[in-house]
Order: sequence, then structure tokens, then C-alpha cells
Amino acid sequence: MDRGDEGTGMDRRELIRSTAAFAAMGTLVGRIAAAAEGEPLQNAADQQTTVLITGASRGIGLEFARRYAGRNWRVIATCRNPASAEALQALKAQHENLILEPLDVLDHAGIDALAARYANQPIDILLNNAGIGGGMENQLFGRLNYATFNEVMAVNAIGPMKVCEAFVKHVEASRLRKMITVSSNQGSIGSVDAARLYWYRSSKSALNMLMVNLAFQLKSRGVIVGLVTPGMTDTDFMKGLPKKMLRPVADAVTDMAREIDRFDLSMTGQFLDTKGQIVPW
Repeated sequence: MDRGDEGTGMDRRELIRSTAAFAAMGTLVGRIAAAAEGEPLQNAADQQTTVLITGASRGIGLEFARRYAGRNWRVIATCRNPASAEALQALKAQHENLILEPLDVLDHAGIDALAARYANQPIDILLNNAGIGGGMENQLFGRLNYATFNEVMAVNAIGPMKVCEAFVKHVEASRLRKMITVSSNQGSIGSVDAARLYWYRSSKSALNMLMVNLAFQLKSRGVIVGLVTPGMTDTDFMKGLPKKMLRPVADAVTDMAREIDRFDLSMTGQFLDTKGQIVPW
């Protein structure tokens, strides 16, 4: 081979390198274009694990945000008014991977708007935590407050369903593909042993049915739908009860996070208690 042949070989290698570079650039441009069009990005090995949490301003939702931020996940923590959520703001100051977003689960247009804003973001775990108790005084037979019933159902059952519907493509595009909802063993019909909390119990039973239906709907698409319960936990819901009856929030979240990690497609639709047992709802 003379120098002319060697020179020709170098040109070919340069051509190959240039072609590869243009191909890589073309892929990048395609992904950017997809993002600009609002098309969800597909699974990627380098995607940071992401969780979106509703009702993250205090109690269980706040502890979930703390737990997942500590795993170095991207945490999209939502609540009605993040600016006034002091504990959540303090947590944000400690974790750059924590994003705060305003979201009221009664505001369906707002849910759709948030989903559109994150159209390019795969969400590994969609965690429906927001909920209300309704107040015991509004759930006493003979003095039932029916307006409260409508609100409790709208927040505890309809709200999570709307969040799942709005974010289903984000979850499908992720690696873990989980939709998890914090329910309550008070929604277990098989566990009822006395009359109490008419509205709250009914909302959680309705929530359970909605999520079981959704599990059947989404199983063929590879999306896992699960329900967990914290048990008797020291939150605002349990004000007035003796502390010795209640579990620390951190313990409840430890148990639920363990079960969330364990959920796979073979378990979709299950409702698990703090020991990983199926609740006979």
C-alpha cells in the first residue's frame, strides 16, 4: 500500500466517524422535536426515577416526599398551596431533586394542566395520597351532612381517578409503571364491626372499587395499580385519639414504601395492609 492508499483509508475512517456523529445528532434532534410537540419521551436507561405525590404538604404525603427525595429520585410534590406549606418548603431547601407544584384534586382542569406541563416526563410512581376525613360531626346518623359527603367523595375517590386518567401516558412511558393509592382499612366492608364514619368509609370503598377496575383496564398496557393503607397513624385525621393507639408517620410510610417497591404486575389490583397482607375489602 502506498501513501495514496493510506490517505484514502484515513478519509474513509473520517467519513464513518462523521456519519455516526450526524446520526447521533439526528436522534437528539428527533427527541427534542418530540418534546416540543408535547409527545411523552419513551423509556430510557438514564432516566431518573420519578414519583409524583398528591397531598404532600404534611403527614403521610410529606413523609413520602422526604423518603423518596432521600433515595435521590425526582420528586414532584403537589399540594393545594405549596407557598404556605412550611414543612414542604423546608424539605425543598434540602433537596434539589424535589419539585413543588400546586394541585387541588378537586380542580380537574388543573390536573389536566399539570399533566400537560409534564408531558415529556415519565413518572415511575404516581402516588395518590391526598384525602380528607370529613369530620366526625358531619357523619353522625340523624345529623348527616350530605354536602360533606359530596366533598369527601370528590376528594377521596373521584380525585385520584382523575389523576390516574390524566397521567396514564406518563406512567406508561416510565420504567416502574406504578399507580399507587393510599386507601384505608376503613374502606374494608368485610372489616366493619360498628357504625361510624359513614362518608369517609364509603369514599374509601368507592376508591378501592375504582382502582380495581383500573387495574383490569391497564394490566394489558403493563401498568401496575395498587392500594396500600397506613393503619392507625398519628396524623390530623386521628386527632383526639390517644397517642398510644397510633403509629408514627415514619413507620407507616416505611411499611407502605416497602409494599410499593414489592408491587409487580402479578399483584395489580391488590389492597395491602402494613404487613403486606391482602385486605378483605
